[in-house]
Amino acid sequence: MTELHGREVVRARLDFSYDGGAFNGWAVQPRLRTVQGEMEAGLVRVVRGQGGRKYDEPTLRITVAGRTDGGVHARGQVAHVDIPVEAWLRLPGKTTRTPAHALRERLGGVVGSDIVMRDVAVAPEGFDARFSALERRYQYRLCDRFALRDPLLRGHVTWIDRGVNVDALNSASATLLGLRDFTAFCRGREGATTIRELREFSWQRVESGVDKGLVVATVRADAFCHAMVRSLVGAVMAVGYGRRDLEWLHMVATHPTRSPAIKVAPPRGLTLEEVVYPPDAELATRAALTRARRGPGDLR
Repeated sequence: MTELHGREVVRARLDFSYDGGAFNGWAVQPRLRTVQGEMEAGLVRVVRGQGGRKYDEPTLRITVAGRTDGGVHARGQVAHVDIPVEAWLRLPGKTTRTPAHALRERLGGVVGSDIVMRDVAVAPEGFDARFSALERRYQYRLCDRFALRDPLLRGHVTWIDRGVNVDALNSASATLLGLRDFTAFCRGREGATTIRELREFSWQRVESGVDKGLVVATVRADAFCHAMVRSLVGAVMAVGYGRRDLEWLHMVATHPTRSPAIKVAPPRGLTLEEVVYPPDAELATRAALTRARRGPGDLR
């Protein structure tokens, strides 16, 4: 238990998935349905139901591992929320459930059916869903063969009208790996750094399973800027189509501002698959390191 806003709270780790098709992204927006808005409204209903007390908004604010854009999905999203101890202890009611189990069931019952609460647990000491994360892993799914178009999966796969060269996609993606400034691929946010370490950007044509025949990109980095994954995918797809070459890609990748030459890939093909954290004993150290904003000197 920790102290927040002058009272003791329990930090809960939330693991959940969602279909992003009906959401206007993660962050709360007035009069628009968002994942954060749905989750926080659900928490207010659940927590206020414990003893009838009303808790201020900052206490129930969710911190998420990675914000997703409108239409982007998540299979392995992680967040944390700080809940007053007295409300936490009341969550099971008269049942024998733990507070964490009760919160998972109750929150899952009030958010929309396009959100699935997979797990709730008391967070380890030093845990911060955003700053403690080591990396995020996304996948982007393309269907470039008409015969493989599945209308049941159309909200999670981007259909394209021409074939792509997987070898060309991999050659292009490999040139973008490493620690670098990704300004050309990011929609800037004031005060935010665009220096990231892209650890994997690979493509394969899947040979079995539900994705059989699809061309799937795996993208791993310590963190991502706004729209960065879809911009990366859009840029290398131009090479995979044969419309552009590696010289063009180098030119746009080193553009000093967001490059207007990059066509951002549609959101429906993108899914946040996993957020990776260090061992519990290293969570606080990782969070402190992440909060130390990177600058150009880190690229030397």
